Amino acid sequence: MRQLTGGLLLALALTACKTAAPVVQQTPPQPIILTLGSKTFTTDDFFQSFTKNQLSSDSTQRTDVKEYFDLYTNLKLKVLASEAQGRDTTEAFREEMNTYRKQLAQSYLTDKVLVESLAAEAYQRMQQEVNASHILIPVAEDATPADTLAAYQTVLSLRKQATGGEDFARLARENSKDATTTSNGGNLGYISAFGIVYPLETAAYTTPVGSISQPVRTRFGYHLVKVNNRRPSRGRVRVAHILVRLSPSADEPGQKVAQDRIDAAYTRLQKGESFETVCEELSDDATSKTSGGVLPAFEPGRWVPAFEDAAFSLSKPGDYSKPVRTNYGWHIIKLIDRKPLDSYATLAPSLRQRVTTDTRAEVLRQSTVQRLRKEYTVREDKPLIEAALTKADSSLLRGQWKYTEPLDLTLQNKPIVTIGSKPYTVNQFFDFVRQRQQPPRNPAMTTNGPANVVNVVSGSPAVAMRRLFDRFVGDQLLSTEEANLDKKSPEFRALLNEIHDGVLLSLGMEQNVWDRSMADSTGQRQYFEQHKTSYRLPERAVSTIVVAKNDSLLKQTMSMFSGKPPYQLRRSAPALTFAKTKTTLTSDLRENLFDVLVVMNRNPDYVVEVSGSHDPTERDSVSAGRIRAVVGYLQKNGITLSRIMEKDYQGARPGAAKDAQRNVTFQYFSNAKDDVVKVINSKYQSSSGEPAITITTGAFAQGENPYLPASAQWKVGTTTLHRDNKAIAVVIDRIEPARVKTFAEARGMVINEYQATLEKQWLAQLRQTYPVKVNEDEIRKLAK
Repeated sequence: MRQLTGGLLLALALTACKTAAPVVQQTPPQPIILTLGSKTFTTDDFFQSFTKNQLSSDSTQRTDVKEYFDLYTNLKLKVLASEAQGRDTTEAFREEMNTYRKQLAQSYLTDKVLVESLAAEAYQRMQQEVNASHILIPVAEDATPADTLAAYQTVLSLRKQATGGEDFARLARENSKDATTTSNGGNLGYISAFGIVYPLETAAYTTPVGSISQPVRTRFGYHLVKVNNRRPSRGRVRVAHILVRLSPSADEPGQKVAQDRIDAAYTRLQKGESFETVCEELSDDATSKTSGGVLPAFEPGRWVPAFEDAAFSLSKPGDYSKPVRTNYGWHIIKLIDRKPLDSYATLAPSLRQRVTTDTRAEVLRQSTVQRLRKEYTVREDKPLIEAALTKADSSLLRGQWKYTEPLDLTLQNKPIVTIGSKPYTVNQFFDFVRQRQQPPRNPAMTTNGPANVVNVVSGSPAVAMRRLFDRFVGDQLLSTEEANLDKKSPEFRALLNEIHDGVLLSLGMEQNVWDRSMADSTGQRQYFEQHKTSYRLPERAVSTIVVAKNDSLLKQTMSMFSGKPPYQLRRSAPALTFAKTKTTLTSDLRENLFDVLVVMNRNPDYVVEVSGSHDPTERDSVSAGRIRAVVGYLQKNGITLSRIMEKDYQGARPGAAKDAQRNVTFQYFSNAKDDVVKVINSKYQSSSGEPAITITTGAFAQGENPYLPASAQWKVGTTTLHRDNKAIAVVIDRIEPARVKTFAEARGMVINEYQATLEKQWLAQLRQTYPVKVNEDEIRKLAK
C-alpha cells in the first residue's frame, strides 16, 4: 500500500511540474433515453426530433413529450426492422436516397443571401415597365479573342454614332442581326423583370430614358440598349381566351380558314352566346377550353406583346377583345379581373424560385463556385490543361467531338485538376466534354433572347474546350461540397437522417401493413363480420338541393328538371340546310356536322335531337332521308343510337321561314343535371365568377346539409325557401331508414381499421425482437 501511494504521489508531482502540457477536455457521453435491443438513442437525438415536430405541426395536433416519445419509439422500431431485412442496402434504396440528397442539397449549395437580393431586385423592377430597343452584333460564345474584340469595337463604333446624334432605329435596321426586331428599329416593346435575358434586363433598368447603355455581353453577342420610355406597372390580369391555332408557315387558304373560324366565334359572342360555350366548342387550346379558356394570372413580360397589349387594354371584367393575331394564331381575349402587383411577401416564394431557374441562375452558380474555390484547395496542372485543349477540333462546335482510349502517355489518366486531396483525370474531363458538348444554339424569343440571329462569327474549338474545363471544375467543386454537406451542416445531416428513416418506415409499412391489408380480402371480410354493428348508416334523405341567385333562375332551373331525363338544355347547334330535293351530305354539310360530333364526344351524357322537314314542293320521304343521312354520319363516328332522338315533321316546320323548311336542326338534351347547371351558369354567371346556380345531390343524414330541415320534418316532395339572399329548392325523392352498411359500403373504413390492427400486431412482434428500455429520468427532465 505504501509503495502504491508513493508511486501515485510521484505521478501527481510529475504532472504538476508539466505546467505547459495542454489539458484534454473529455466530451461527456450523451445520456441515453431509449434502447431498442442493442441500439441506443440519445436524449439529444430525441429532443431534436421532438422540437422539429412541434415547430412544423399544426398547434392543434401537437403532442407532449410522453406522447411523442411513444411515436418516436414505434418509428425507430419499424426502421430497425427494415434495416435488419437489409432494405437500406438495396440498389433501389440507394438510388432513392441519392435523389433525395441531391434535391435537398440544392438549397445548401445556393447563396441564399444572393437569391433574396435578386428576388428583391426583380420585385423592384416589376414596379415599372421599360420600353427599350437594342442593336445586336453577334459573336459566338466561344469566339476567339480577336473575333470578340472585333465585335466589341463594332458595337462601340455604333454607340459613338448613336450618342453623336445618329438615329438609333436606323442604325438598328442597318446593323442589328436580330432578325425579329431589326425591321422595327430594334424595338423590344415594353418589358418587365424576367422578360429578357438578365444582362439585357439590367441594362434596360439601369439606363436613363433617352440614353444608350454601354456594350452588354450575352451568349448571343454584344448589345446596345436604348431606353425609350418607362411607365408604372400595369399590375396583373387574369383573362380567358379563345384560340384558333395558325402555323406561321400556313399558306393563304389556311390563313383564311383560321380567320373565318375566329370571325365566326366573334360573331357568336356579339349575338349574345356565352364566352364559355363558344370557347368549349371552338378553341384549340386543349388545356384551357374545358374551363372556359381561363389562363393563370400574369404580369407584363410573360406573354407575347400583341396578346399582352390586348389583355391590358380591357378595362371592365367581362369585356372581350376583337380577334388578335399572335405567332400562335388568333385569339379573342376576355378580361376576368385585374389587380395591382401583389406585395413582396406574397410574391417572394415564386420570385425566389424564378431567379434560380431563369438566366440569373448562372449568377448564382458563379457566386457559389467562387466561394468554394476559396474553401477548397484547387490545383490545376496548367501544362496538362494546355495539352488537353489542343485535342479540341471543329467537331466540338457541332456537338460531335469524340476521343479514343487509351490516350497518349502524356494524357492517359493524368490528374488535370486536384480539389482538396481528390484528383480528376484527363479521361474524366474528356468524358465530361463528350457528354456536355452542344451544337450551336438558335435561341427562342422572350426570356432566352432573340429569335433569329444571323451572321454569327463561328467559335474557336480551344475556347469552347476551355469553357467546358471551367464548367468541369465548377461541377466537381459543387459535387465535393455536396459530398461534405452532412459533415459541415448538422441541419442537413439531421434532415437526411429523417428522410432515411422515412423511406425505411414506408418500406416496412408497405410490406407488413399496407400491402397485406389490401391483398387479404378474407381478413377484411372477417374483420367486418366481427365489427359489423359499428358500421351503420343513419336515416338519410335522398335529395337534390338547388341554390339560385333569385326566384326567376330557380324557377327556370326547376322547369328544366321537370319530368324524367334527358333534360332539355336549350342549347342548339347550327342547322344544316339541304339543296332542294337533296338528302345526301355534301362536304360542306359534313364539315358543319363535325361540330355536333365534337360536342357529343366531349359530353358523354348528352343526347341530341335531330329534326328534319321539307318544303311543300318536296316529297314526304325527303325529310326522313335527310335525318337518316345525319344519323348515319353520327353513328359511323361513334355516337350510339341511344344518344340520338329523331323528329320528322313530315312536311313544313311550324313557324319556320320558307328556306328553313329544308333544314335539319339539332337540340341538345342531357341525362345529367350537372349539364343543365353548366348551361344556365354559362348564360348568367357573374363577372366575379360566382355561379348563378349550384346543385347538390346525395343521401344526407340530419345536419349534413344546411338547407335540409330536421329529420322530423322530412317528407317526400319539393320545399322552397329563401336564405342568405338566395332562392333554394329542396327536393326529397325518398327517405332511407337507418341500417347496417354492406361490406362494399364499409370497405374503406374496414381496410383503415384492419391496417391499424395489423400495425399493432407488427409492433408487438418488434417489441419482443428488440426489447424496449426507457430512461424514465431523462423523460421526466424533458417533461418539465
